[in-house]
Amino acid sequence: METELKPGFSFPVGYHRFHKDQLFNFQLNRPFSLGYARLEDLAEVGKNIRTFVEWKTQMIRMAEKALSEGRLMNSAFYFRAAEFYTFADDPDKESLYDRFYTLFHQAFKAHDIRRTSVPYEGAFLPALEVHPVGEVRGTIVLHGGYDSFIEEFYSLMSFFSERGFRVVGFDGPGQGGARRKAGLPLDFHWEKPVGAVLDHLDL
Repeated sequence: METELKPGFSFPVGYHRFHKDQLFNFQLNRPFSLGYARLEDLAEVGKNIRTFVEWKTQMIRMAEKALSEGRLMNSAFYFRAAEFYTFADDPDKESLYDRFYTLFHQAFKAHDIRRTSVPYEGAFLPALEVHPVGEVRGTIVLHGGYDSFIEEFYSLMSFFSERGFRVVGFDGPGQGGARRKAGLPLDFHWEKPVGAVLDHLDL
């Protein structure tokens, strides 16, 4: 299995028509635009999706194919895509998250990604830290929106780290591991998790 040894990412320019329905097309463009997916994979899988059931089946098929070829990063994010349109009452929901999480950290094990658990309301918020080499220009605190996973933003965290910034990213309530593992539902009082992260890391 190959891991991603170089921290640099390529961010493709443009928005592609992988699927005629925007509902699916946006989610196919999502991992591609952040540097995690291959154009040919998404073009292929987009031809075979008409329903949410087919989305899950086809994204898992593509994830397994990438894994069999040693493309851990691609595989991780195809499992993430499969998880995205898997409904909450599906018993595969959490196992797909687990496969994504495990493969993500295997793919980037050569990178200096520091994992932290921030105490929050009797549970925890998963956080990632990426530190620059050399002088620190400042700190950026980053989070996604709605039901994103913080790992999805690692390419952006790496980009800013390479330019001298310490970057802290976290899953808030309703996101990633905060939802899947800590059981925290979405909460619009976002100043609370942000404050917990700032206080815990003394920022």
